[in-house]
Amino acid sequence: MSQKRQLNYSKECHRLEEIVDNLRHELHYTRLALDDKDNEVQSLKKALRECHQCDATQHQKHALPFSLGSTAGQRHLERCDGGSAEEDVQTEPMPPTASQLQEMINVIDHLQVALHDKEKALSECQERNRFFCQSIARLQQECQTKDALVVELQNEIDKFRQVVKPLTQVFLQHHKTECDDINCNIGMESTRVLPSEYKRIKRQGCSAEPLTNLVEAEDKLMKIPKCAKSRELIKSAILDNDFMKNLDITQIREIVDCMYPVKYAAKSLIIKEGDVGSIVYVMEDGRVEVSREGKYLSTLSGAKVLGELAILYNCQRTATITAITECKLWAIERQCFQTIMMRTGLIRQAEYTDFLKSVPIFKNLQEDTLIKISDVLEETHYQQGDYIVRQGARGDTFFIISKGQVRVTIKQPGTQEEKFIRILSKGDFFGEKALQGDDLRTANIICDSPEGVTCLVIDRETFNQLISNLDEIKHRYDDEGTLERRKINEEFRDVSLTDLRVIATLGVGGFGRVELVQIHGDASRSFALKQMKKAQIVETRQQQHIMSEKEIMGEANCQFIVKLFKTFKDKKYLYMLMESCLGGELWTILRDKGNFDDSTTRFYTACVVEAFDYLHSRNIIYRDLKPENLLLDEKGYVKLVDFGFAKKLQSGRKTWTFCGTPEYVAPEVILNRGHDISADYWSLGVLMFELLTGTPPFTGSDPMRTYNIILKGIDAIEFPRNITSNARNLIKKLCRDNPAERLGYQRGGISEIQKHKWFDGFYWWGLQNRTLEPPIKPTVKGVTDTTNFDNYPPDPEGPPPDDVTGWDKDF
Repeated sequence: MSQKRQLNYSKECHRLEEIVDNLRHELHYTRLALDDKDNEVQSLKKALRECHQCDATQHQKHALPFSLGSTAGQRHLERCDGGSAEEDVQTEPMPPTASQLQEMINVIDHLQVALHDKEKALSECQERNRFFCQSIARLQQECQTKDALVVELQNEIDKFRQVVKPLTQVFLQHHKTECDDINCNIGMESTRVLPSEYKRIKRQGCSAEPLTNLVEAEDKLMKIPKCAKSRELIKSAILDNDFMKNLDITQIREIVDCMYPVKYAAKSLIIKEGDVGSIVYVMEDGRVEVSREGKYLSTLSGAKVLGELAILYNCQRTATITAITECKLWAIERQCFQTIMMRTGLIRQAEYTDFLKSVPIFKNLQEDTLIKISDVLEETHYQQGDYIVRQGARGDTFFIISKGQVRVTIKQPGTQEEKFIRILSKGDFFGEKALQGDDLRTANIICDSPEGVTCLVIDRETFNQLISNLDEIKHRYDDEGTLERRKINEEFRDVSLTDLRVIATLGVGGFGRVELVQIHGDASRSFALKQMKKAQIVETRQQQHIMSEKEIMGEANCQFIVKLFKTFKDKKYLYMLMESCLGGELWTILRDKGNFDDSTTRFYTACVVEAFDYLHSRNIIYRDLKPENLLLDEKGYVKLVDFGFAKKLQSGRKTWTFCGTPEYVAPEVILNRGHDISADYWSLGVLMFELLTGTPPFTGSDPMRTYNIILKGIDAIEFPRNITSNARNLIKKLCRDNPAERLGYQRGGISEIQKHKWFDGFYWWGLQNRTLEPPIKPTVKGVTDTTNFDNYPPDPEGPPPDDVTGWDKDF
């Protein structure tokens, strides 16, 4: 709106400037005409003066005692004038008549009046122009101020949209009689005006279906023949897409191979808003209309990617796409895309690892260390004739040839000639001494392939950061807590589902609810009972994640992780009886306070570091860190909860399933490059930023925009002033784009985070032994006090259908 007003004022200003320019031109020509008339007037005035002089002379002549015609008069005139009277009469100009003089005077008066009018009109136009310029400047300033306010408010709306929209739907369904009042409240910009019993819904995690059998999935891959023009069009559309352009060229090539053709008639729906999608399209021919909530957004044509979010995970379509004309598209399913990403990643990892195993200084390293090194190898291309290494130069890089060949030469002493030594090709390496500290190059390495050579490169600093003996760290917890875990299992062995009495709802999750319960006959304790709908788990194909959650939590025994006591099941639900933390959710406290100071953030971050230390030492990746999943116990210490996305990895191996909350997922998760515990360190940096500021660093109006912001990296984010330099330094070290470069993942492991200068002076021993005073101590009046939790409405959907397929027999 402000831009439209600004444009109208600009047009008006332009019109006035044209009027002023025209008046100036007209005034210029008028002045030229007046100058000509002035010259004429001066000539006339001169003639008039001469005429007056002649008149005076005539009067003198008439006053003489003789007439001009007499002889005496003639002689008199001759004496007076020095000539004859006839001669005088012939040379005198004819004076203008009275009527001519009057006409000239009238013209002069008219021109002077016209000049005065023009000057007055010009002055008025200039005044109007100054007024409009001042008005435009003032309005432009107002527009800029309002635009800044709009951007600020839009950011706030974006942050709370996913909270307010689902809340509105539930609220309207159950309170139709109060629609008018509700709509008034929803129209306001702050969610705080909503009734207290309907707090905003928290961010939900997203997950794709786990790819259980790569070999079987590979067998289903089909390459669809297509002409060169179509292949190039699909490739250009992918490279023009903000998200998909980040894929490797080999992955893009395979995606192009596997896309199959589909056609849609005019006016048919290609994508429907609200539907769950699993296909991404590339449009080749035709035009489509994009709309959201019935409102037109845009018209698209040409090579465009449509619905790309569906290839990441199971999600609802955010817009409707309708064919305007008959459309030809190319499509690919999510599972096919994930198979391609996983297969290409594993092939690259295996190839790089095999290269490393052939190098003597690497042959005794463990497999997981070799995989880490393979992750940081950078591909570098050289042209024929390029000196990759020059004899006598200093260097700290090691090279493995992955494509092409190089020529090795040595310069002879006392001469410029180079002696040929040998040819190195794919799989060969050079510069290994640079990793051990000897940085003086002893030979020349020259690219010797017409098509160039590609090398895998690692520098000494990166190598030294990765190489360490992690056995002590990895086995530190092996024998801890086993006895206590057995005691817990024995204590709750005979508890049944019917022994539990529901007190209140503590939270609502993706698959169900968490209730506060007590065991019949035991009023001294309370527990949290998480109930999950089996049918919804099956529908979203999350069975493997649920079983993994049960296994990991059933074995965990850490004071910074919520304990699982027992599991139950019936035809409709799965149940997990867990430790209750009645201090409330850290998310709720953060919401009410806005943000935390440095010391408060340090305490809660340290609690998460301790939980990660326990999990990562067992090769367990968490993958869903956020304030919503951090609970405060009665003392104020934070515990990690909700292990629905947690997974135990094989040593040195990665996992490929997209898991996490959009604002917290690491770049390698988004790009399906495979991820491991380093993804948790990325999310730790994001958590620090959100606790210090109240909002995560990467936020967009929808998930795909958020992912594109994440892919730009932490260096593109502006840090608020309230984040100290030490905190900023730690966040940036945790949120490195390259997973192997993140603090906590390198040599020294998670202890490198604990030793960072932001934690200088922090009492780690007191935290581990629970003697350190928490920054916020919640008020808990009893074992059934739920005042630190929000109130939640009943489940609007009612009981789910039965599921008796038996997939949960081991739950």
